[in-house]
Amino acid sequence: MNVPLPERGFTDDEFAARTQRCQEAMAAADIAALLVCTEPEVRYFTGFHTPFWQSPTRPWFTVVPAAGKPIAVIPSIGGASMRATWIDDVRTWSSPQPDDDGVTLLVECLREVAGADGRIGLPMGPETHVRMPLRDFDRVRAEVGDFIDATDIIVGLRTIKSEAEIAKHQHICGLVSNAFDELPNLLSVGMTEREAFAAFRGEILRQGADDVPYLVGATGPGGIDDIIRQPSDRTIGDGDLLIFDTGSTFDGYFSDFDRNFAFSHADDDAFDAYRAVWEATEAGLAAVRPGATTTEVFTAMNDVLKANGSLGNDVGRMGHGLGMQVTEWPSHTANDDTVIEENMVLTLEPGLLWAPGKAMVHEENIVVRADGAELLSRRAAPEMVVI
Repeated sequence: MNVPLPERGFTDDEFAARTQRCQEAMAAADIAALLVCTEPEVRYFTGFHTPFWQSPTRPWFTVVPAAGKPIAVIPSIGGASMRATWIDDVRTWSSPQPDDDGVTLLVECLREVAGADGRIGLPMGPETHVRMPLRDFDRVRAEVGDFIDATDIIVGLRTIKSEAEIAKHQHICGLVSNAFDELPNLLSVGMTEREAFAAFRGEILRQGADDVPYLVGATGPGGIDDIIRQPSDRTIGDGDLLIFDTGSTFDGYFSDFDRNFAFSHADDDAFDAYRAVWEATEAGLAAVRPGATTTEVFTAMNDVLKANGSLGNDVGRMGHGLGMQVTEWPSHTANDDTVIEENMVLTLEPGLLWAPGKAMVHEENIVVRADGAELLSRRAAPEMVVI
């Protein structure tokens, strides 16, 4: 199935709108400047998109002032790429300099935009981190105004997606759905897990994905006990079950869903477990709507699993947010209670232990619309596919 190709990148107007929303939230919280230093936040405000973040050597900073465009304070190696974005003010230093790796330049910038006593926002809560040496951060905090937790601002911005962001999710979900549809033609008994992983990864890339940074799964005789491990040289045999769970990307935006298969045959209990997680997903799809909570979605799915004899689920959640990272806020848990809003992109991921040492997990990707959930991934078959 052909998947329409959305435009890469974003318009300057999109970045301006993100920045304005941020500045409105900053004003409400009496924050004079917002500091971000992790890849998704820097990319969110600037459009700076590079695999160079794989190197942990250099710190990178973006400062959002109370008014005007964000300011980039970055190593000079990234200067040309950053200046090609919508950002005008790019301040650089030659890095690495362990004795002063951008600290002086960052302090000067924060003092300039926040003043001597201005409050500086920094994400400090769950699923955030400070990407700079702790001793450098201690120095920054000692030389500028008070730092306060701005996690709520970042979460509020990134969890509500624009239509341009949603289009990228829809595209990669369509490509991965196509790859899953091809899987029965690619895999067979007698292959090793490593060969099966390589074949699937190759098919996702052939379909047009930019990258497959996350691919986990397993095979097992009649069941699977560890669904997130790397492949081994184990040979796939008759009666094995297989799960593949992939986070693949297009233009920096993720898909994240899985599919389950059997080779040659499976017993009735395995088919029943598959049906249970499929029906739990149906309950989750019905529960998702603006104004509902993540806990209500969790409960809807968990009630179906319990009614089908689940022996438990100690994973901790049954889905999560999705975006520039394979997992984002919020989480579907028994006590998360995040209010679901229109244009959130979420996963639904019910799982159960259907026999000792045998787990079954199912996952779909959705966007929340005014009238409920809209699938981004192509809905899995209601019965487990046998290869």
